[in-house]
Amino acid sequence: MLAQLTLVLGGAASGKSAFAERLCCSADRRRLYIATAEAQDPEMASKIETHQARRGIDWACIEAPLELATALTKINPGQVVLVDCATMWLANQMAESGVVGENMTELLTALHACASPVIMVSNELGQGVVPENALARRFRQAHGEMNQKLAAQADLVVTVIAGLPLVLKGTLPGGAL
Repeated sequence: MLAQLTLVLGGAASGKSAFAERLCCSADRRRLYIATAEAQDPEMASKIETHQARRGIDWACIEAPLELATALTKINPGQVVLVDCATMWLANQMAESGVVGENMTELLTALHACASPVIMVSNELGQGVVPENALARRFRQAHGEMNQKLAAQADLVVTVIAGLPLVLKGTLPGGAL
């Protein structure tokens, strides 16, 4: 049985999204993908296409680059929801308004109230070098705080390194690997 909220962390190209997809597929539920990225350049468009091809046609999809909390409030029971990813949602929030406090509170409330289990993917940015500019440092700080809040609320937290999951909190459901 899936946790109500699962947080899957990892670095870039760590395998976190593929692991989160497998976790979703281990549940006998309809699968819903909530996308937070937008194809604003050829590289991102290619990455989105790769993710779509890997998932196949059995997934419903909602695009919510900014209104993630609103999307989560419209979820029906009987689904499993994969949000990919919190990092892009935060970047979109900061680009749109420069602040995230109220939006983060709304997101946490929506995750808590969601009618179906949610698997949230997020990058781990805190292990790199200190960014040289103030905007990047502010984003890294906000991102670390977001991940801490998500992890505190999550029933299951998994980090993925080189495609291998490591459980930090909770227990993986049987057959999820």
